[in-house]
Amino acid sequence: MAAERLLTVREASEQLGLREATVRKWVLEKRIGYYKIGRAIRVPADAVTRLIRESYREPIGPGEPRCSAAMATGANRDE
Repeated sequence: MAAERLLTVREASEQLGLREATVRKWVLEKRIGYYKIGRAIRVPADAVTRLIRESYREPIGPGEPRCSAAMATGANRDE
């Protein structure tokens, strides 16, 4: 069985194109999986790949509305 590749917070942030502080915040919020080994935090490479895959949004096609009618009219605004 191959060992799972673990990334430092810095390596994970570089792969995601985010600041280290953002990845650390996500760890604290448990928005991304991680291992705590002593004081060190390690993020599984698979968790980074999964986050990227699950965050993907399809582009809108021509003629499709960019937002809902309620958003366009401001109906959802708090007054």
